Amino acid sequence: MFSVLRRPRWLLYLVLAVVFGIVATLLGLWQWTRHEEKVERREVVEANYFGDPVPLEDVLAGPEDTLGTERQWTRVSATGTYAPQDQLLVRNRPHQGVFGYEVLVPLHLPDGSVLTVDRGWVRNAEDAATLPDVPPAPEGEITVTGWLRPSERDLGRDLPEGQLASIDLPRVASAIGADVHRAFLVLETEDPAAERPAALEPPDTGLGSHFAYAIQWWLTVPVGLILVLVMARQTARDEDDATGGKAARPPRPKKTRIWDEEDY
Repeated sequence: MFSVLRRPRWLLYLVLAVVFGIVATLLGLWQWTRHEEKVERREVVEANYFGDPVPLEDVLAGPEDTLGTERQWTRVSATGTYAPQDQLLVRNRPHQGVFGYEVLVPLHLPDGSVLTVDRGWVRNAEDAATLPDVPPAPEGEITVTGWLRPSERDLGRDLPEGQLASIDLPRVASAIGADVHRAFLVLETEDPAAERPAALEPPDTGLGSHFAYAIQWWLTVPVGLILVLVMARQTARDEDDATGGKAARPPRPKKTRIWDEEDY
């Protein structure tokens, strides 16, 4: 078998098998990384989502303070006054399998800063040119409770005034002309209570199939090498059978028959 593996063609097969093993290992590591990220996210959500609400300033010292990963989905409360004239609609947001808008309303806080509140979801209108009916934000002082989320990625789309492609807080600040906090609040409750858009669904804490995919990729790492070795061994056996074994035997002398001797 080893003499077969030393041939150029079989050396190439070995190289390809090794390359396949490396690629399978890297793909397994990638899936494992995705699994660990989801585990970490679930731990953060479970630690913060159902906690007692804390004052906003206990989590964010001011508008310039960023929301750390370990503080995402922290349940907070804040008191202020809505600015319904600066309401923004975020397009193409799914809710229970249907696309619509999420409704953002700035909440002006006593310290002069602004907290962006996601009041919930409304269904699309009959056509893209028509805006949906949105329950108005309540007037006067109001206390909101909900969960803090970091700014989303800017999708780079220019939309009509009053609409956004994502909850990109720098764009929110530019649209309303105010200094907003670097985290927004997903609304849970308002006090006093008022009619509001549909509440958003809780965060998904499922882990998916990344762990199983990682194991599957790692199990395939040696497959290419095993296949090459099995094929090389079979090739060596076939060649031995074709040559009659390790060394060809000398032909046996022809047996002289009685009737052949009578011819002399």
